[in-house]
Order: sequence, then C-alpha cells, then structure tokens
Amino acid sequence: MHASTQQGGGTGHLVNIDAVMQQVAEHKGCGTTGGSGKASCGSSAGQNDLPPEIWEKVKNHPCYSEEAHHHYARMHVAVAPACNIQCNYCNRKYDCANESRPGVVSERLTPEQAARKVLAVASTIPQMTVLGIAGPGDPLANPAKTFKTFELIAQTAPDIKLCLSTNGLALPDYVDEIARYNIDHVTITINMVDPEIGAKIYPWVFWEHKRYTGVEAARLLTERQLRGLEMLTERGILCKVNSVMIPGVNDQHLVEVNRAVKSRGAFLHNIMPLISAPEHGTVFGLTGQRGPTAQELKALQDACEGEMNMMRHCRQCRADAVGLLGEDRSAEFTTEKIMEMEVNYDLEGRKAYQALVEEERVAKVAAKVEELAGLDGADADISLLVAVATKGSGLINEHFGHAKEFQVYELSAKGAKFVGHRRVDLYCQGGYGDEDSLATVIRAINDCHAVFVAKIGGCPKADLTAAGIEPVEQYAHEFIEKSAIAWFKNYLAKVASGAVTHAPRGDAAIRQGALIVAA
Repeated sequence: MHASTQQGGGTGHLVNIDAVMQQVAEHKGCGTTGGSGKASCGSSAGQNDLPPEIWEKVKNHPCYSEEAHHHYARMHVAVAPACNIQCNYCNRKYDCANESRPGVVSERLTPEQAARKVLAVASTIPQMTVLGIAGPGDPLANPAKTFKTFELIAQTAPDIKLCLSTNGLALPDYVDEIARYNIDHVTITINMVDPEIGAKIYPWVFWEHKRYTGVEAARLLTERQLRGLEMLTERGILCKVNSVMIPGVNDQHLVEVNRAVKSRGAFLHNIMPLISAPEHGTVFGLTGQRGPTAQELKALQDACEGEMNMMRHCRQCRADAVGLLGEDRSAEFTTEKIMEMEVNYDLEGRKAYQALVEEERVAKVAAKVEELAGLDGADADISLLVAVATKGSGLINEHFGHAKEFQVYELSAKGAKFVGHRRVDLYCQGGYGDEDSLATVIRAINDCHAVFVAKIGGCPKADLTAAGIEPVEQYAHEFIEKSAIAWFKNYLAKVASGAVTHAPRGDAAIRQGALIVAA
C-alpha cells in the first residue's frame, strides 16, 4: 500500500494522509487545535490534540510521544556501519558496554541477523513497538542493508513501526524507497542552517565520489537536509529533527534551525546536549569543548518551544539499544544468545499485552485529569521543577539509591509538564551509600524543591533536606503526574497560609523554581 494512503483507525475506510500532513505543514508542524482550543502537537500531544490518523502513528511510539515512552519500548539494529559525513562529536570506533551514546554498538549485524533479533526481542518484550535503524554509521550510506532489513521486518513482524535516522545528506535520493517500505517515521539530524557554523561541526562530507570540506561541505549538507525534510513531509511521513547543542558553536543558532525545520513541516524538534569526553576520542572531546548544563539545555528548549513543540525525553540511544527509553537490555540479545533462543512470534499475544498497557495508560491519564481539577484558581505565578526516578509505566517506583536518572517535571497552575531528565551516578553501592555520588545527585537536582521516591534511606534523606530538597515517599508506586500535582496543591496551600515562603532554588533562581520527583 502506498505510504500516503492507510486504513483509518479501525473504520475500514481509506484516509488521505497526504492531506492530513499538508494540514500539519500549513500549521508549521501543528495540525490541530485539539480539545483544549489551542494548537498542540509534538511529544506532549494527547489523543485530543492530533488528527486521528497522526495519533495512530505516534500513540505507541516512545520517541514521538512523551506519554508513550513510559509504557512502550523500542530497539535499534546496527546494520549500517558506513557513514558519508564526519561530525566533530562522533567516534564510531569507541565502544563500552556501559556507554549510552549515538553511534556506539557492540555488534554489527547482517539484515538476516537483525530480523531474527527483532523477532526475539518482540517475543520477549511484547511492548516493543518500534524498530529503528540509526547506524552506527548512516542508514542511507548503507541503503542495501538498511532496506533489506526493513523488508524482512515488514514480512515477519508487520505490527512493528519502522523508523529511520539519518544525517540527511543522501535523503532526497531515497524518499521514494522510504515511502515504498512504509517507513513512516524519519529522524534527521540538523545542527545548522548556516554553512559558516556548519564548518565548525563537520570536517568533511563525501558526496558523489568526492570529498567536500569547510563551508562548501556544510552548504551542500544543509541544502540536502532541508530538501529531504520538505520531500518527506510532502509525502505524509512524520519527521523528527535532532539537533546537538554545542555551547559557543551553535547554541544560539539553534533557534534559527528550529524556525527553519518548523516551516518545512517537521513534526517534532529534539535538541540534545553535546556528549563530550576525552576518552571517547572525538574532536570536541579532545579539544575540551564542553557540553551544556541541564539548565542551559532547558532554557534553549523553552526558547524554541514558542515556535514548535520539543522532544524532552530523548536518551541519546546507542545504535543497538533495546528496551524502554532510559534502559538498555541489549546485553540480553547478543547474536550468540538469540541464535540459541526458541523464538515464537505471537502476534495476537502481543496485541493482548499491549491492550493491557493501554488500559494502564488510560488510568494514568484519568488520574491526572482528576487531580488537575483542584488546581483551578491556583497561583499562576508559582512554578516548580520536579524530577522523578522511575522504572517506567509512569509510576514512582524506583529507590532513591538505585536511580540512574531523575525525570524532571515542571509544576504550575497548568499541571505537570515533563521537561527533561538528569543522569546521575548510582548512589547505592552494594547496600551502602557513596557520599561522593550523593553529592553528585544533589548537584544534579539542586534546582528542585522536592524529590519523590519509592524509598530512601535516613542519611540521604537528611542530606537532601539540608540542601533544601524535600524527599517525598508517601506517593510510592503511584502515578507520577497525579502525585506531583497532589504534592503541588499541598505546597500552594502552605504558601497561601504563610507556612512556606516560595523562593527559586539553585540555578533556577534566574527563572522561578524547581521540584524533583524521584520514582
């Protein structure tokens, strides 16, 4: 079936996706006013904010829907080793089992191995709904391997969504192939639309048997990226744009990038922090180029959000990642292990399991809506950040000492809004707390008013309290957003009674305030 014509949500009639996506493009990436009466789209959009056909594409895609990432898993298969550009933040030769970074893999697969791995993972993790090819090089610099893999998956696991991530250099030449294989989610990494800035990021690109360098290389790259984006959105293919925030190089310029990709119909913009460490062997790592702080990243995302909705829940996955965003189960599915597995791809069983996931998801949303009712008339000038340590399912279900990251929410009279995550060192080491690691955790969440946890020990609780961060345990194993809103209402009541004086915290003093919820 042509990619621009698909079955509409169980009704049996055909819908014209091209027309819907043209509507999205006309709204500069936002195709509906939704139930709230104002335009809403992107990763935070709900069922009432999008045309039904678009909602069907994103509702269980953990990268395109912030809500879905609590419930659904994805996997990447590393079938594309070659690349046609060089980035100063990339080194594909580096690998470490504990390293989570784009371009990193432990095994490279043939299309046939990849197809078997997908079936093995999908049989073991029934909430795995998305298969992506993101490297470790560029999928479109390896077109035969990339499209052969997609062909095999479409034949053997037709319920799995297909995704492609590319630097965009070769993209205009493969839009027809992408549409033919029903790959309806494409991510393009666009770090600049100004070749002068691009020359600081890309040493060279290789195109039509010729190597280009400097401004000429960057100009060629940006022209083809933007042309490819336009071609995809014209075909009704959802596009997410990734941009790496590099302080002092393109950080201010990314506001212009945001406008450029929105005007060409991009569905979502994901601004990611530069990962820069000398041991990775990248140019930026070896030259001391720093990455942004969490506060700098959020400030830029906030500045761009007025133009377009942002993806805030990205984990900058490895090219062989498996599992929920924020977890990596790839070690369970090495080639050796999957060859020994007895794979039984039970399509009906997967559908039944996902139906249960949807029931839990609906309950979570209903609980949030019910709690929101009490925020009517709340002080509109007070907002706080909240960070949540969670194992998934939208629950506060992680021990403080076991958290590898904290999810951060901003609480205000509008409710709870997910705004990012903070990676931290594991505090708990074999049952004992590492004080140096605890200091790292406190620094990571020092702009927060509270940290919500499933459980926490006495010593870290005391240290957090001394740092002005309230540890909150009473909502253990309850829904994050419902609990955060309930806590916030109680906080506002204390402010109104004079029991608490609201003040910004830490780095957030330049804005308003912050709260963290650890699950």
